[in-house]
Amino acid sequence: MRYLIALVLVFLCRAGWAQDWEDRQVFNQASASTTLRIISSTDTSLFSPLIEAFVAANPDVAIEYLVTGTADIDRRVRKMPEAFDIAVSSAMDLQLKLTNDGFALALENVSHPAWAQWRQSLFAFTSEPAAIVINRTFFDEQPIPQSRQELIEALRARPEIFRNRVGTYDVRQSGLGYLFATQDARASETFWRLMEVMGSLDVRLYCCSGEMIDDLTDGTIAVAYNVLGSYAQARAESQDILEIVLPADFPTTMMRTAFVSRASPEPEASERFIRHLVAYQSSPIDGAQSLPPLQGKGQGAEHATIALEPALMTFLDTLKRTNFLSEWENALIQN
Repeated sequence: MRYLIALVLVFLCRAGWAQDWEDRQVFNQASASTTLRIISSTDTSLFSPLIEAFVAANPDVAIEYLVTGTADIDRRVRKMPEAFDIAVSSAMDLQLKLTNDGFALALENVSHPAWAQWRQSLFAFTSEPAAIVINRTFFDEQPIPQSRQELIEALRARPEIFRNRVGTYDVRQSGLGYLFATQDARASETFWRLMEVMGSLDVRLYCCSGEMIDDLTDGTIAVAYNVLGSYAQARAESQDILEIVLPADFPTTMMRTAFVSRASPEPEASERFIRHLVAYQSSPIDGAQSLPPLQGKGQGAEHATIALEPALMTFLDTLKRTNFLSEWENALIQN
């Protein structure tokens, strides 16, 4: 009876949310006996090679892949954990909090570095920097800023060019944007000076990296701050006008993470997918890699990567979050 009730709840959940996804695709549905439901913040175009490699090796499993924002993943998993088998997100802090609150299933004997996992339940599988992405058209015969301080100077020098043409995340809505912003603020006061300059130029606020890159490409904005590096690189390969800058003053690099829902109806197949995800990123099939590999200790990036540790949840405290957002609004929204 309990299993039947769970199935009914999942069905109602799926029916109610059918139109709410940024994207939804099903892989290998025709021949599979088991379906895994993956909720993810990663665009399908970037994640599909990993899914296709998995279903090729596991023809008994189909994947229903559902794309939404990082904050929305947190809300949905908390509300209906049995509706999903796996959660994939770039918002490390929200993923760690979900795991710490008991929403993730502990997996035994998954071979993975200690610094790239949490309690054998949350597993990092990519390292991706936050980048400044620039439309070169607006910097014709002007030096491209290579640090936050140089960006501040460039924006101040030509406000008539950059007014309403600078973009960044709306951290009130974006879980990843909030993570990047809080980590930047911890690293340097330069972040707040940059936010104030952006605010004085009527900054445009975005939900996600993809939309910022769209507006960069068509010239709606000239500069995007804290764009996810993998998204920018994927677009820059076909758009010569885009320049990707990894700030020289201090880097901010996040690790994309995944976990199996503790309430997953298909824990065995879900564990297989996590093992595939971890192995695929360290040993890409046929040399193809849609997302950048995991880098960390021993690879020269340990000083740059946000650590997967309890301190990551500091700014999720209600009071700290309220205070941070208030300071952010004062800097960015100067009405």
